[in-house]
Amino acid sequence: MPDRLLAFALLALALIAVPGPSVLFIVGRALSVGRRAALATVLGNAGGEYVQAAGVALGLGIILARSELVFTIVKLAGAGYLAYLGVQTIRKRRSMALPPNQSTTPYQHGRAFRDGLIVGLTNPKTTVFFVAVLPQFVTRTDSAGPAPVQMLLLGLVFVAIALVSDSAWALGASQARSWFVRSPRRLESLSAAGGCVMIGLAARLALANQTD
Repeated sequence: MPDRLLAFALLALALIAVPGPSVLFIVGRALSVGRRAALATVLGNAGGEYVQAAGVALGLGIILARSELVFTIVKLAGAGYLAYLGVQTIRKRRSMALPPNQSTTPYQHGRAFRDGLIVGLTNPKTTVFFVAVLPQFVTRTDSAGPAPVQMLLLGLVFVAIALVSDSAWALGASQARSWFVRSPRRLESLSAAGGCVMIGLAARLALANQTD
């Protein structure tokens, strides 16, 4: 089991190191609403990913991976929510450009966590990945323990690596945002750009299919 765990960790690291939809979403949040909300988004997104891993371990993920209808419903739900977040960010860019003590609509960390959780839950590509990869790293011996428990552990490894990587992206993007804070006009434009990133990601997700 330890050698398979290491092999899976290396595979997960190679996959996560390449910026994907989660990274783009988190960078968009960091640019739009700042470091703390972006880190709360990272936690929520990781939670959503682990729920997907748990679903695969319990046998539910196979339904999404094999049913085009279910895949499409989840995909469109996630894309729709991302588009909504992007539009809201653009609409509220002026209040987001104000200093925290002057903002009329401060971005709450609980809401940021919730947004990340929903996006993590409704990204069907993550489930398809878990369905395809997790069973390959399960040891089929009694001493290794039940397969679902092994897959839960593998999912935890994946999420832990993603947490570190996504947090680094969030911190890096928020550092870039700190320069824009000096000018409300620049920050307003940056918030709008973050919203556009989310809308573009929504379009990308809506056009994805199970074989991408």
